Amino acid sequence: MKAIEQQAEFLNLKIAPARLNASQAAWYLGFEPHEITILAAAGLVKPLGHPARNATKFFATAALEQLRRDEKWLARATDAIAEYWRQQNARRRRAGGVTMAGRPAGEQPANAAGR
Repeated sequence: MKAIEQQAEFLNLKIAPARLNASQAAWYLGFEPHEITILAAAGLVKPLGHPARNATKFFATAALEQLRRDEKWLARATDAIAEYWRQQNARRRRAGGVTMAGRPAGEQPANAAGR
């Protein structure tokens, strides 16, 4: 089953499970699955228990329900993700001027050089 099909099936459940994994938590809150890690690092979502660093993290649906209704929290979460990517992009620029395409800044792709 593809991720989009899984997401649609999950979001159509009448009753959500009591705990959600990171992907499900992201779908429930309206974020991308990789953004849950960013939100957890920023202290904006807290996994249940004390999972090991490399363990599957689960999140309480009841806590996520409160967060998804909190407009101020959604704004803070959105700002935290934007700030994370701002810092990542600044770090890449300082590390040698590599663009998103993986080429040094100013270098044109091979097919655009003759234009």
